[in-house]
Amino acid sequence: MADQRILVFIPAYRCASQVTRVLDQFDDSVRRWVDTVIVVDNRSPDNTLDAAIGHARARLPSLRFIGWRNDDNYGLGGSHKAAFRYAIEQGFDYLVVLHGDDQADIRDLVPELERGSHREVDCLMGARFMPGSRLIGYSFVRTLGNRVYNLLFSAVAGRRIYDLGSGLNMYRLAAFQDFYYKTYPDDLTFNYVMLLGSYHAGQRVRFFPISWREEDQVSNVRLFRQAFKVLSLLGGFMVRRGAFLREPLRARPFERYSGQIVYQQEARQEATHDPAQQDSARQ
Repeated sequence: MADQRILVFIPAYRCASQVTRVLDQFDDSVRRWVDTVIVVDNRSPDNTLDAAIGHARARLPSLRFIGWRNDDNYGLGGSHKAAFRYAIEQGFDYLVVLHGDDQADIRDLVPELERGSHREVDCLMGARFMPGSRLIGYSFVRTLGNRVYNLLFSAVAGRRIYDLGSGLNMYRLAAFQDFYYKTYPDDLTFNYVMLLGSYHAGQRVRFFPISWREEDQVSNVRLFRQAFKVLSLLGGFMVRRGAFLREPLRARPFERYSGQIVYQQEARQEATHDPAQQDSARQ
């Protein structure tokens, strides 16, 4: 929209066959809200970024699109940091995070945008485990585990948490200008610490229901190792709160989460097939 610039950030790693389907989600109802889409490739060993660029060029010429490759493998959290930095430096108002593995659907966000929910909060978080959400192909064990962790984090944070980190979130960038989250983990636990940090900072957080599916996605999560790490993070926050969030929580420090724009296209006006408009153009 004219009074707000929204950047959609798609973190991508080894998802060449899925990222094109993610881009297919950008129908007219989505594009009217979006200023720019950026696919951030985290040094994928396959042709993930090439697939995204080719699809955007051929199928989405009316979409302003950027293909970006990180200068190093920063992890999912590190890719978030690169996207936040770019969005803030380029003057965007909001950052939408949409994972490139085609589990979430950005069209679930459209009703929230139409209601203006994003204007009322700092963090608008997609939730897989709240009334109105839909899970497709998600195992009972993983669903139960997520619900238990949501309750544990809710008890420690003192807020009702419906999801610790889905593949669809939206952030008001004015609340993230000082980059306080630079030392947060660069791996998959970034979202968990980011949520705790938002609550600790007094930011306004709201959840909304989303659909979620598991079909041909490749998981990079080692469940038991991940579970123990998440519990360790929660315990650290419970005991030390702000002091814990200020600690260096990354395994490897990076001074700057840099990358290169490999491809950029400006939005092109779509040809009209309205005969009345074509006749008017001839006059």
